Amino acid sequence: MAVGATGGRVTRRRVRTRAKLLDAAFAVFAAKGFGRVSIEEVCEAAGYSRGAFYSNFDSLDELFFALYRDRAELIAEQVFGALALDGPGLDVPAAVERVTEVLLLDRDWLLVKTDFLVHAARDPEVARTLLEHRARLRRAIADRLARARGHTALPAVLGDADGAAHAVVAAYDGVTTQLLLDRDAGHARVWLGQLLTALLTEGGTRP
Repeated sequence: MAVGATGGRVTRRRVRTRAKLLDAAFAVFAAKGFGRVSIEEVCEAAGYSRGAFYSNFDSLDELFFALYRDRAELIAEQVFGALALDGPGLDVPAAVERVTEVLLLDRDWLLVKTDFLVHAARDPEVARTLLEHRARLRRAIADRLARARGHTALPAVLGDADGAAHAVVAAYDGVTTQLLLDRDAGHARVWLGQLLTALLTEGGTRP
């Protein structure tokens, strides 16, 4: 009985330690860039020793992947929730507004995400992780668009729902790249909303 209780306390403490390490790493990676950060810097930012780090992660790479997966999964769930609020049809402007609210997070996340993309471009194993996440996000968008096809028309130029989903993700990639450079999150949010609405409605084909 006492052993079980102690084990529970250790487990909870370890969960808290891991969470603090991930939060500290996020801040340090965003400020300096992955590849320019040491384990010592992450530990110092979190207020832990190297021993605490190695009790949770084998390497800085493993921590980086865990950080990316945690944030990416959170965003994916938020997007799924935003897309699920309409009935059989799809109110495109309203859905776009909800999705842009969860897709466009802060600039720090975009910096970390870009670091992960560059790292993945040079490592096929890492690339598979990133491709799986992007494919999952596209499938969720494509599934929602496909279910609305009988109620909400999509521009013919996009082809099927999968093509439309690819266009949505490509638009997001382009707008967030601009955000990294001009640092204007408000403008990026408005521009993304306008672009996605134009893509997904016949308004995108008007002169």
